[in-house]
Amino acid sequence: MSTLKKFAWLSVATAIVTILIKLTAWYVTGSVGLLSDAAESVVNLVAALIAVWAVTVAERPADDDHQYGHSKVEYFSAGVEGAMIFVAAAFILVVGVERIINPVPLESMGIGLGISVVAAVMNGVVGLVLMRAGDAHRSPTLKADGKHLMTDVVTSGGVVVGLTLAWLTGWEILDPLVAIAVGINILFVGYKLVRESGMGLMDATLPEEDNRAIEEILERHREAGSVDFHELRTRESGKWRFVEFHALVPGEWSVDRGHELVEQVEQEIHAALSNTHITSHLEPIEDERAYNDVHL
Repeated sequence: MSTLKKFAWLSVATAIVTILIKLTAWYVTGSVGLLSDAAESVVNLVAALIAVWAVTVAERPADDDHQYGHSKVEYFSAGVEGAMIFVAAAFILVVGVERIINPVPLESMGIGLGISVVAAVMNGVVGLVLMRAGDAHRSPTLKADGKHLMTDVVTSGGVVVGLTLAWLTGWEILDPLVAIAVGINILFVGYKLVRESGMGLMDATLPEEDNRAIEEILERHREAGSVDFHELRTRESGKWRFVEFHALVPGEWSVDRGHELVEQVEQEIHAALSNTHITSHLEPIEDERAYNDVHL
């Protein structure tokens, strides 16, 4: 089993355990906040299973039908996770409003709070592990799954605060009010995940620091009136970066000399940015036709 799959299955196992823990906390307290917290963990489980599928598909090699590989499936997974966060937030908001209208007394608060804290710590640890693994392996799926778990931590933290205040003050309305506040907060996380997923599917350019690194490499090889570069385009697909550029050199150069320049540039880009596919095109700098395709 690959490393990415192991991390994805870790998320599945964590979701199952936390669901059981949070349902227990809700059962002993009757807290709508804890019920909403458990609902988000159910969403986490479904999202984690989707992440396992996405990572599995993304690891497939390129084939005749998908000649650039299957890595973009990770953006679908991240987008689904963002959408499911919206669903969880909507459930939390509906249940919170219903509890304000029809209040129910809370019971066994100490036990419920203790159980909820255990679940929050577990999600926090696994969430950080997944986010770091996502960054290390350039996996949108793992990063999204990690962020999803961290929203669960925020939810649990808000619920614990609300229940503690309700317990200490006797104001039981604080329980649904905090649940509603948490629901609104995680809506923003869901929006961010959906937006990032959409950017990936729309072939958004690489991050600014990556583009800057490429520009610096090209600049080192520019020679006024002799060597230039244009048509730089970049995008990313899961862990892979894609870079395209045109190299303009004197028409009198031999093919071998021009090829040597391009090879040197490509080697430097590969050294600066891992997992990069580069497509380059050599053109004579004096030929006006070399400038006809500057714009899409």
